[in-house]
Amino acid sequence: MDSRAVKPGDLFVALRGDAADGHDFIYQAIRNGAVAVIVNENHTEEIDRISCIRLKDTRESLSWIAAAFQDWPGRKLTVIGVTGTDGKTTTTNLIYHILLTAGIRAGMISTVNAVIGEEILDTGFHVTTPDAQDVQLYLARMVQAGLTHVVLETTSHGWAQHRVDACEFDVAVVTNITHEHLDQHGSYENYRAAKSRLFTSLARTVTKPSGNPRLSVINCDDSSYGFLSEIIETPIVTYGIDKDAMVKAEEVTFDGQGMNFYIVAEKTNLRVAIKTNLVGLYNVSNCLAAFSAAVYGLNIEPHLAAQGIMSLQSVPGRMEQIDLGQDFIAIVDFAHTPNALKVTLETARYMLDRSKNQSTSSSSSAATNRKRVIAIFGSAGLRDREKRRIMAETSAKLADLTVLTAEDPRTESLDTILEEMASGARAQGGLEGRTFWRVPDRGEAIRFGIRLAQPGDMVLYCGKGHEQSMCFGRREHIWDDRTAMRAALSEKLGIPGPSMPYLPTQDTPETEWLTWK
Repeated sequence: MDSRAVKPGDLFVALRGDAADGHDFIYQAIRNGAVAVIVNENHTEEIDRISCIRLKDTRESLSWIAAAFQDWPGRKLTVIGVTGTDGKTTTTNLIYHILLTAGIRAGMISTVNAVIGEEILDTGFHVTTPDAQDVQLYLARMVQAGLTHVVLETTSHGWAQHRVDACEFDVAVVTNITHEHLDQHGSYENYRAAKSRLFTSLARTVTKPSGNPRLSVINCDDSSYGFLSEIIETPIVTYGIDKDAMVKAEEVTFDGQGMNFYIVAEKTNLRVAIKTNLVGLYNVSNCLAAFSAAVYGLNIEPHLAAQGIMSLQSVPGRMEQIDLGQDFIAIVDFAHTPNALKVTLETARYMLDRSKNQSTSSSSSAATNRKRVIAIFGSAGLRDREKRRIMAETSAKLADLTVLTAEDPRTESLDTILEEMASGARAQGGLEGRTFWRVPDRGEAIRFGIRLAQPGDMVLYCGKGHEQSMCFGRREHIWDDRTAMRAALSEKLGIPGPSMPYLPTQDTPETEWLTWK
């Protein structure tokens, strides 16, 4: 699909994208050795010297071509697909750890990495499903490595762009479908429809020697439940903290090491104790989803599923605590949607209040010693504009102090983005300079947030999580929130640590980086 990567003997598939049209590079591909090209049927130019195949939609075809080229690896694996707005990566990791605990030779493809046996591969700078040919290559390598199962995290972009159409899913899991990516899909209904393709794809999965579970696992507590339950044609297992769910959680308690609760399925008289290092009610939901997929979709013993959940220590960039000896809590989290920020802030407040209640004996001293949540986050350019206001409103309501900063502004004005967010904070009673601030440079924003922190507070650095770059103009800059957090903490503590990564907001006028190619 990239004319620059074509080698002699290759087939070149011309794809139309947002920034470029592969049809413009057909002759470059031919010069590099392509022996055939696939073009959209409405591409009128005559292609001479080599075979030209015209198809209705080259992007949709690419997934099937890539699968055929790799000898249909999805048909040789049990494939568990996970989708949703928030919690996909955590749920994918939970299922993967359950499979390993059960002695199953499993691989994983997430938006963080691909795991093939002992090999761990980076799947890219920014979060989305890998391209179709990469997905099929990973699956093929899993087959070659003797793996039998794979857990595949799928995004709405991945489904809309047909990257995973030929993966042959056996079990489908959704975490939730909330406000996100409306800039790409146009409406919540279109966004939901893209994610629902995971479930409708189960109907076309071929018969496999390993069997065909064909199970859909859906969230009874989420607004997507009604829509999905009507369109799904396969057997369904529902989960949730809701009393009507088939698989639900009871007696949830938090402690300094994570959470304890019971997973209960009344119809099967199931009651299993769960202990997890994860925190937050949203992670109770993620555990329920993973447990349901493993036990009811893959016939894994409940006690092994519980052990698998407990074996997951953490997920990169998800409520990841950075401790260099400071007297406050510092956490990096991937929360970059309104719902994710809301539940993350609620979890942060619960954690601090519980710590406060354990250490104070009177209501007056509790009020005096109330610890604060300091939230630092931005909102991406060229993406859903409405969520900028919503996220700032959410933080103004749930955090004590808010620092608004850059997050992939791309070719939009960062000043404009921050003003849209500031207006949301003001609408909820935020006072600029007292309860919220604008600090355009993300590195300086974390330094500022750490300077605000008092003993016992929590600094919550949201938005990028595990991601390894930040986009200004059209240029990616190496960036890691965890490195930035460590750099700022080591500066404050006066101890050796990493340098703060560079971003153009440190010294480059906005008018210049907006035009970068």
